[in-house]
Amino acid sequence: MKLMHIAGGGDKGGAKTHILALCSRLKENNDLTLVSLRSGEFADDAQAQGIKTKTFFTRNIPMDYVRLIREAKRQKPDIVHCHGAKANLAGVLIKLFTGATIVTTVHSDYRLDYMHSFLKRNTIGRMNALALRFFDYYVTVSDNFKRMLIERGFSPQKMMTIYNGLDFSEKAEKPDRKTYLKERAGLDYEEGDVVLGIPARLNPVKDISTLLRAFALAQKTVPNLKLIIGGDGEEMDKLTSLSRELGIDKSVSFMGWLRDVPTFFAACDIDVLCSISESFPYSILEGIREGCAVITSDVGGMRDLIESGESGYIFKPGDYETFASYIVDLALDPDKRRRFADRLYDKASRMYSLDSMAATQQGIYQNILTLEQRKKDRDGVLICGAYGRGNAGDEAILQAILDTMRAIDPLTPLCVMTRKPKQTELKHKVKAVYTFNIFKFLHQMRSARLFINGGGNLIQDVTSTRSLFFYLFTIWAAHRRGCRVLMYGCGIGHVKRGLNKRIAGSILNRNVDIITLRDPESLRELDEMGVTRPDIRMSADPTLCLTAADDERACELMLQRGLDPNGKYICFALRSWKGFSDISPFTEAAKYAYEKYGLTAVFIPFEQPADIPSCQRSAEGLETPHLLLTGIRDVELLLAVLKRMTAVCAMRLHALVFSAAADVPFIGVSYDVKVKGFMEYAGNPSVTDLRRLDAGWLKSAIDKVMQDPHALDQVVERLRTLERRNSEAARELLEQPRRQ
Repeated sequence: MKLMHIAGGGDKGGAKTHILALCSRLKENNDLTLVSLRSGEFADDAQAQGIKTKTFFTRNIPMDYVRLIREAKRQKPDIVHCHGAKANLAGVLIKLFTGATIVTTVHSDYRLDYMHSFLKRNTIGRMNALALRFFDYYVTVSDNFKRMLIERGFSPQKMMTIYNGLDFSEKAEKPDRKTYLKERAGLDYEEGDVVLGIPARLNPVKDISTLLRAFALAQKTVPNLKLIIGGDGEEMDKLTSLSRELGIDKSVSFMGWLRDVPTFFAACDIDVLCSISESFPYSILEGIREGCAVITSDVGGMRDLIESGESGYIFKPGDYETFASYIVDLALDPDKRRRFADRLYDKASRMYSLDSMAATQQGIYQNILTLEQRKKDRDGVLICGAYGRGNAGDEAILQAILDTMRAIDPLTPLCVMTRKPKQTELKHKVKAVYTFNIFKFLHQMRSARLFINGGGNLIQDVTSTRSLFFYLFTIWAAHRRGCRVLMYGCGIGHVKRGLNKRIAGSILNRNVDIITLRDPESLRELDEMGVTRPDIRMSADPTLCLTAADDERACELMLQRGLDPNGKYICFALRSWKGFSDISPFTEAAKYAYEKYGLTAVFIPFEQPADIPSCQRSAEGLETPHLLLTGIRDVELLLAVLKRMTAVCAMRLHALVFSAAADVPFIGVSYDVKVKGFMEYAGNPSVTDLRRLDAGWLKSAIDKVMQDPHALDQVVERLRTLERRNSEAARELLEQPRRQ
């Protein structure tokens, strides 16, 4: 593969380390040229590492760009990879004049890069922000930066994440610390002093003033603290003045730019970071490699690396008081420092190695070339459903479908029709369009290979005829636009009106390729409509394939909400429904479960805010312990919480399905045929009609669950096997020849 990397050439710190480390590995398996737009240290170090380097620097910037474009035309690289603002401008020009595929690595928040300079912020800063919009692909060095780009309107389909990597085999020799700190740092070091260190540019983004305030506060408790700061920048005078004002100037050393960062960290006990914004800071990895404990602000991908309180400490940017308390804690406990440092070294050396970073980047390049080739033909999946309305069941269906599509083909472009496009993009990292923006979803249908009518009971007129006709229209339009059409693990009905049945039957017969159904009642509905032409298969609800979040996350949430993770609970998932006003049966059942079995009632509204009033009314009538658990938007976390329940009693269909997925016994109260249909399909007799509900029946159902909690294990496994038919149908349609 022929690669051209372009850098501004003035790069220092983490960006420089990333570019040179990456290129030094990638050159081994690729024809790689590194272009520097400035002569000096960066270009010299690149050549010293054996990287083929070209420098374009004559102080005539337009002519430098012309020469660079000519070089790109001569080399004809497969991919041009840019790093930083000046390189990004060059990359866009290369794309304009050569048609090359251009990629940029987002090393920082581009809106903060020149916050110290009004002139640069409003010239090169604004030009860079504009240039970024023209790139073909973006490599982000943390999920936080991917989220940032999505929030600013960049397409999730063009983003790939790579975490910084370091060669952990090249540790520095331990210096004579006393000599190093006295001669190089100018500090009066004594044996037993605890040394903090940070290498950083001295600009506002790094927020060194927060570090100085935290250090001053911590030194009141731990007088033998020392701080060394490696770096230079426009805030040097301000920071040195602040250190004098705080009375810590005798214990703080501003060492200027460092040539030997490993030795710097080898002289430290604690690696600190206090930035307002970062990608994935190399200085943390460099400190970990040399055996430092870590205290860092909550930036970049630090939470992916550090478990705060277990392997290091993370504080909110600017919170110098919490920062100070962490400094004191580690300064006074050398055993904890060593323990934290060892845990971080073990994790970082496995997950953030230089070889791992290079392999990931190589894979990204291969994916980009594949995607560029696939651009020439129809590709991608458009998913339509009742998404973006706050219903946990619908969001779980979407998550399950997306997981399945990614398992079938990780490179397939995915687009979702949703009521809240921005929220869906941020949560699921996919492209999203507003459900009722007809022009946008018709445009997506023109390029999509497969259209998925995404689970749930969309083909029904109980809610409204308008809703039925809208979903039928999307199916018709997708077929007319050349998509294969799959109705995915769906429920059908109830369609009450005769005319609506005839229209629905006609459209489904003429425009759908495969229908997978989640219950037998839906098959009966299709029979009544006369739907016979599509390939109809019995499956199960897509959410049965979801995986719960880590148990630790569920325990943490429960503790935050006042629940003992080891307690015994029964969950109630209620909803409002016409004619449903008497909540006393649920209140009495909750009281009974506590008094007889010691089960504390937990009320979880599955659709928020719609379900909250019903749950509140039932909870307010209870004198026994109970809790209303609201605000859980993460489907995997909700599943993990349900796994901590002893039993679930639910009106909501997906509360029952989630319980099956979590292997928790469930009791159903049917307000609609779909609830009763699922319970029958699951072979669970513990269901009653809402109109006949009474406390006695609920108590009896709870007794049965407690007497035989594993009665449904085999049934649930059968449902999971059936659910796989959904993904089989999707794979089959994606592999069929494209419809023209």
